[in-house]
Amino acid sequence: MEYSAAQIAQLLGGQVEGQADVKVHNLSKIEEGKPGTLSFLANPQYTPYIYNTEASVVIVNDDFIAEQPVSSTLIRVPSAYEAFAKLLELYNQMQQEEAVIDEHAFIAPSAKVGENAYIGAFCYIGKNVTIGRNVKIYPHTYIGNNTRIGDDCTFFSGVKIYNDCVLGSKVTLHSGVIIGGDGFGFAPNQGEYKKVAQIGNVLIEDMVEVGANTTIDRATLGHTIIRKGVKLDNLIQIAHNVEIGENTVIAAQSGVAGSTKIGRNCMIGGQVGIIGHLKIGDNVKIAAQSGVGQNVADHQIIQGSPAFGIGDYKRAYVYFRKLADMAKDIDHLKKYVQKQQNS
Repeated sequence: MEYSAAQIAQLLGGQVEGQADVKVHNLSKIEEGKPGTLSFLANPQYTPYIYNTEASVVIVNDDFIAEQPVSSTLIRVPSAYEAFAKLLELYNQMQQEEAVIDEHAFIAPSAKVGENAYIGAFCYIGKNVTIGRNVKIYPHTYIGNNTRIGDDCTFFSGVKIYNDCVLGSKVTLHSGVIIGGDGFGFAPNQGEYKKVAQIGNVLIEDMVEVGANTTIDRATLGHTIIRKGVKLDNLIQIAHNVEIGENTVIAAQSGVAGSTKIGRNCMIGGQVGIIGHLKIGDNVKIAAQSGVGQNVADHQIIQGSPAFGIGDYKRAYVYFRKLADMAKDIDHLKKYVQKQQNS
């Protein structure tokens, strides 16, 4: 489909500068722009590209001042990045499948599926499952018995949701995500480990996004809880009875052990390990590859393994990098002292 600069500006609430009737049919990066494409300029680092891009239309901030002639039609908006993100989301929605239930999907007779749902081939929808409106479930997805799913969710191919889990609205699960697998519960018993039944579930609130191959274990009792707005990257392990607060983000390859509570608005870097039964406060930042073994108060920034205050860590690291030289100096001092004592 083609859209004119005027139509796009109206959608974004922007102002056209140039040919309002120029048409675009695709999106592009500004440095790779071709005729018929729409791009954007938000980062000043990319400003030189706007003077030679071939993109037909470029979205820019209201305060952009051209220092050279620009051949592209401009659409001025308060925030070019946010405006382009809005267009990307609309474009993504247009690319998704129409509302249809594939003939090769299995849906239990007792399950309830809301209107305008897409359910792909070889999906399995178990007994007493409730699925909201406008939900898209891609092929080879499994949804266990008694699971409840809100409106406007998207589950990509190969997602597995075990029984009795509860998911809110606008939840996105990428391929390979497993929700509600057993927690790692085993009790020592005469030299062996006896499995402890995991009879809780996973509760995921609205607007959560979970990256590919991330796993969230069900609670032993009660709930493993992922609060509203949480974003989890790929390859993350969330253990049983963990709670993650609103709008917290966690990068790839991190792991959170059982019963730890993480607060709101936290930012956790990649490959972070957090042991069990801790309390991580609100607005905490944990640098990548940190190992957290004790409670963390609100607003702390920590790094290291074991992790501690980032200021102390950086000061200590200055000396750590000099340890080899410091060891030589100490060795020289010891020899000097011994020589003085023997003289």
